[in-house]
Amino acid sequence: MIKIYTNGVIHTFQPSQPVVEAVVIKDGRFIDMGPAEQMLSFWSSKSDAIIDLDGKAATPGLTDTHLHLSVQAMKFIDLDVTGVTKKEVFLNKIKQHADTLDKGEWLLGAGWDENLFTDGGLPTKKELDAVAPHHPLFLTRICEHAAVVNSKALEKIHYSSTLPIPVSGEIVTDTNGEPTGLVLESASALFKAQIPEKTYSTWKKALRKTISTVIEHGVTSVHSNDPAYLGGLQQTYQLYQELLNVEQMGLRTNLLIDYNFLEDLHAEGMYAGFGNNTLQIGAVKIFADGAFGRRTALLKEAYSDQAGQFGESMLTQETLYAIIKRSRELSMPVAVHTIGDQALENVLDILDQFPTTAYRDRLIHAQVVNPDLVQRLSTPGRIVDIQPRFLASDYPWVTDRLGEARMPYAYAWKTLLDSGVICGGGSDAPVEPINPLLGIHAAVTRKAPGDTHNGWYPEQKLSMREAFYLFTKYAAYTTNEEKIKGTISRGKFADMTVYSMDPFQMKDADELLDTSIEMTIINGDIMYRK
Repeated sequence: MIKIYTNGVIHTFQPSQPVVEAVVIKDGRFIDMGPAEQMLSFWSSKSDAIIDLDGKAATPGLTDTHLHLSVQAMKFIDLDVTGVTKKEVFLNKIKQHADTLDKGEWLLGAGWDENLFTDGGLPTKKELDAVAPHHPLFLTRICEHAAVVNSKALEKIHYSSTLPIPVSGEIVTDTNGEPTGLVLESASALFKAQIPEKTYSTWKKALRKTISTVIEHGVTSVHSNDPAYLGGLQQTYQLYQELLNVEQMGLRTNLLIDYNFLEDLHAEGMYAGFGNNTLQIGAVKIFADGAFGRRTALLKEAYSDQAGQFGESMLTQETLYAIIKRSRELSMPVAVHTIGDQALENVLDILDQFPTTAYRDRLIHAQVVNPDLVQRLSTPGRIVDIQPRFLASDYPWVTDRLGEARMPYAYAWKTLLDSGVICGGGSDAPVEPINPLLGIHAAVTRKAPGDTHNGWYPEQKLSMREAFYLFTKYAAYTTNEEKIKGTISRGKFADMTVYSMDPFQMKDADELLDTSIEMTIINGDIMYRK
């Protein structure tokens, strides 16, 4: 089948034809492009469909290089408290949700951020008990590195002061040794082990809604980390196989596989690149440290707002080495969560001991670096997955955490790109909103929507084109797909995103905030139309 998309302002992101009016698609790939009159004159008699873009702007389809579709799907199942700005409202939402549950049923949810609360800090365990007296409660922070629990939840894990806590985890206690209700990092595993698994049907319905939502935001490809939530490797792959290949929902999905499923991967005969053009296995996912919010990201120098606190290493160097060694034995690349500079250095020290694989290794976040680390990242076999939208959520409080001396190398996207580091752009949804235009806005402006200043450390601002490249051209490199994705070129996948306004004609980048997605085109098919 041949389709022609015409009458558009189509930004190809390839130098020979940077802007065209029309593209011709056959069997899901671009086969020609150029002036509308020329394309129609030659191809219209051979075409099966001609679609008028009505003068709208288009780019290659947007890619989100790092998110968690499974956790995003929980918003359709559990309590969502994202964006709540008052502790009182937080507690009221918990009470209202509790009233919808059967007695004794787990009250689950996510999205809270105590930095937004204007009427006090985190609720105490006593306050949580008051609004959910009949339910064990487990609510995850927006960053996924902390949670709050109540007394019923503590009873479920048979908590006592002698209970063994997983390495790098903590059940925070007060001066009397009593749990406050706050749980950090790997200690969450104690509670998750007691929470009943969601049914296959429940996950499938929620993922179906989530995939549709992602496509509505103009995203044509994602890299998602899910097996730890979706019941393991086999069930995760089966869910996506049914939704993407059987139901043909279209979203191109690359699956990051948690390191504890490495042997399952080997047993199933799966490897990086296993699958098809819609669903593929990606890299081995590892967590090296935590996050800035609770001071668990691992730093070379102590946090500026808490003397003696350097953060947490999620794994010993010996364990990390063993995981990467086994990954290499299976010819697998790794994708490692490294927010702090010490965590990043620890990982690079190990990666330097192994040859690269056919696929690039990925360093996820890299939120604070230094000149030496930048140089070590600028090699062809390494990718940095950045999340520009983090800046809008983390400033100004992150300056207290890191101190002024470190800030020039924090969220330093321009430095990375100018130094030859290949970077892909993502959201880490649901940590940040799925909408990639919000990430692009943050990369260009270095500020949150509504801010009136000139941007945080404006020397690190990206151009509009550089910001879009993070989510298109550069994103393709993260999965070795630069020859088939990322630009509108002959032979590449016919994926495009169509906008209500042309981002490259905007006088002010804030216009991105009023830009809507008009169409999401995957494989030449319109998967979403406004």
